[in-house]
Amino acid sequence: MASLFSSSSSSSSSSSNVIFMFVILVFFMGTSSALSTNFYSKTCPKLFNTIQSEVESAVSKEERMGASLLRLFFHDCFVNGCDGSVLLEDTSSFKGEQTAGPNVNSLRGFGVIEKIKSKVEDVCPGVVSCADILAIASRDSVVTLGGPSWDVKLGRRDSKTASLSDANRTGTLPSPFSSLSTLVSRFGALGLSAKDMVALSGSHTIGKARCFSFRPRIYNTSLIDSSFAKTRQANCPGTRGNGDKNLAPLDLQSPTAFDNNYYKNLINQKGLLFSDQQLYSGGSTDSQIEKYSKKPETFFSDFAAAMIKMGDISPLTGSNGEIRKKCGKPN
Repeated sequence: MASLFSSSSSSSSSSSNVIFMFVILVFFMGTSSALSTNFYSKTCPKLFNTIQSEVESAVSKEERMGASLLRLFFHDCFVNGCDGSVLLEDTSSFKGEQTAGPNVNSLRGFGVIEKIKSKVEDVCPGVVSCADILAIASRDSVVTLGGPSWDVKLGRRDSKTASLSDANRTGTLPSPFSSLSTLVSRFGALGLSAKDMVALSGSHTIGKARCFSFRPRIYNTSLIDSSFAKTRQANCPGTRGNGDKNLAPLDLQSPTAFDNNYYKNLINQKGLLFSDQQLYSGGSTDSQIEKYSKKPETFFSDFAAAMIKMGDISPLTGSNGEIRKKCGKPN
């Protein structure tokens, strides 16, 4: 009995040690692949200055570019996570996301991201992913246009492929024709709350939209300021196919400044997109709109927190994916 007890005890102890070591290994594997704000502090210390300089240069040449880079990050994260897949051009083996319905003739700034990648490769070759460059560039775009800053979590790797069908799938990317319930549901599917959704929608304080995306709103809805509707109709004919690509600012008051005027516009029924005005239409998000319209600092704080949260959507980390040499092509 004594020998049997001793053997059993030894076996149990050995098994416990194995389990303990396995748990420790899994823990460190998990933490090493997690995103962190200091991921490149030693491997690419000039990263932030390099990207900031290029973003400021691009925005100074064309203020709209800030909104375009921010939009790229949104559309990347909403399709299979923040993995840089939206940057991939079509190849012989796959059709990427750029020609998907929500993206074609809408997304821009790919050349700017490629230029930034080239500059980053000069200072630390083969180290920084395009997915991370896009995350930082979106933050720097907001800051350059007067908005809040935040510590960007890094450590993403790049997808080796992209999917046209995934980007085209109904409900993947929010539509400018979405109802409030649809918006809440779509953001919720990605782990973003209704509060996050309203804060992130504030990105429409900068940028422009095509006539095609707001024509139904300015001609066929009642929840709209009449003078605002007439102003927009002047550059957006009522007949589909005419002037579809004509542009109008998402924020009538300050289209190139990141501020809280977007929310003031909604209260005055001057939201350009149907989906925008849905946020202030007698529903559950009205009080948040009113708060942001009066307290820009609260909007800034909530927007920064929501951007960090969005950046956590399904990143590739560890040994998954790759670090692309060029953002538009897999290695």
